[in-house]
Amino acid sequence: MKARKVKKLDPAGPLAENAARIVRTRVGELLGLAEVALDQAEVEAQHDLRIAAKRLRYVLELTGFCLGRPADTALRRARELQDILGEMHDCDVMLPRVRDHVASLQDADADAVRGLAGPADDVDPRLAIEAPNRPDYHGLEILAVHLAARRRLMFDRFAAFWSRQEELGTWARLERAAEAQLERSRQTRKAAKAAKRAEAAAAEAEKAAEASREAADRVSDTADP
Repeated sequence: MKARKVKKLDPAGPLAENAARIVRTRVGELLGLAEVALDQAEVEAQHDLRIAAKRLRYVLELTGFCLGRPADTALRRARELQDILGEMHDCDVMLPRVRDHVASLQDADADAVRGLAGPADDVDPRLAIEAPNRPDYHGLEILAVHLAARRRLMFDRFAAFWSRQEELGTWARLERAAEAQLERSRQTRKAAKAAKRAEAAAAEAEKAAEASREAADRVSDTADP
């Protein structure tokens, strides 16, 4: 999944402001994906959400100190979310492999049983008992059931975890902390610009006063006999 682009980053700007922009974008990415991922059938969205949680975790590990306690809490929760979704992902990777292997063994057994039937007009069902791979795929079918059940359990855990974080406001507090940091940065820039304008105005006033003094001195020199 391609990461959402972070707008208005300034490599020469303050770390806290850049961190707040990245965190705000990563939280928005997380929340947007969760809306779809909470549907158990949306496997791809769940995998994308795991990646989004990892990205948020990484930026918080490096810059979370800029955003205070909400970032500390969100870092722990992002790590937990990544772990739960990772367990789901493991099941999603393993289950198709197991099923494909079962299908391959059963296909080979079908060829073997066909051979045992020889020139008969039909295949005697009892010949299937002699399928050479039957003990192997029986165990694999049990493993497939286990993986499917575990996947459902992990999804239930994910849904409950997400609901709890929304109830606690984990992501909302992190968003507010990022917005507060951006507002502080805006106010700092505004104050710096105002100070610069005041400094320029003071310099102009001093320049005008100096010019006035010089003009007064010239008038005084002219008036002397």
